[in-house]
Amino acid sequence: MLRTRRPHRWRLALALVPVVALVAACSSGSGDAGKSDLVLKVVDPGNAGPLAVGKRDGVFEQALAPLGVRVQWVTTTPGFSSMLPLFNTGQLDVSDAAFSPVVGALSKDVAVRIVSVSAAAGKDQSGILATPGSGIHAVSDLIGKRVAVNPAGKGEYILLKALAQAGVPADKVTRVPLQQKDAATAFATGKVDAWASFLVPYQEAKANGGVEIATEQSIGSKDDSVFVFRTAVADKHPDVVAKFLETVQGLTTRQRANPADFQNVFDKTGPRALSGPRLSDALRVGGEATVPHLPADSDAADLADVVKVFRDNGVIPRDITAADIFYDLKSKLTPEQLTAVQAGS
Repeated sequence: MLRTRRPHRWRLALALVPVVALVAACSSGSGDAGKSDLVLKVVDPGNAGPLAVGKRDGVFEQALAPLGVRVQWVTTTPGFSSMLPLFNTGQLDVSDAAFSPVVGALSKDVAVRIVSVSAAAGKDQSGILATPGSGIHAVSDLIGKRVAVNPAGKGEYILLKALAQAGVPADKVTRVPLQQKDAATAFATGKVDAWASFLVPYQEAKANGGVEIATEQSIGSKDDSVFVFRTAVADKHPDVVAKFLETVQGLTTRQRANPADFQNVFDKTGPRALSGPRLSDALRVGGEATVPHLPADSDAADLADVVKVFRDNGVIPRDITAADIFYDLKSKLTPEQLTAVQAGS
């Protein structure tokens, strides 16, 4: 009768060594000073601004590395409202924006929140343009015309705010819902009579002959600038939000002191580079940039203006409050983290 041979104890011990080592490695990694191993997906900043300099110089990577965070820059189309699918699918975590498209996003249950606010600089750089030869020279001339707007975003807010100021009923003007890229084509080819736009697309269209009939400045826009985080990321990593915001604050302070370093950051020549009057305007706006701060009561009042314009015109189906849209970062930070963020603003 054959006897089953049992393995020697030393062989069993050797077999267990890799398993023990693996368990030890996993245990030490999960408790490594609270590091998160997060890949933070941040909107690509293009060729100008604090994010662009931060990307160029590796500032965000250096600031976030001690928290176990890597940064991935995500290329998107212009306009925050066009990015909503990326937030919904977890392909984007952080972006700069304005009140209006975030209000629109929350009305569609997109899980994003505002973590900082700053007064918008350069309000003469966004507004409403009419096509050359359209005969439109004032907001009142828009009656019966077709105006491109990015829906539930800054463009639609600008148009509705301008119409209300001019006493023109919104239903007397046809709003054509187009994101910035498609709106630029429609405007250039005369498929719309006017375009409520902002930032680079607006400035390019104006430089190419668009007739400016209103600006954010002239209509008293309350659509402040903001930074937005995907809510799931903010809930899990408030320390990352705080460090990101602190880094942006430092870069914005540098921009105010030296705006030239924050223009033509990557490309000095070519289609993305500015020159002449557009560069001069950009440098002026950069010098006027305000440092982002945690949302305050005064910001809630400006937000309420944006919400009212959208609600009164049926753009959003329900009221949205500051509690819905402002992320309560203060309650999630240590005293040291909170002090650093507040000092930066």
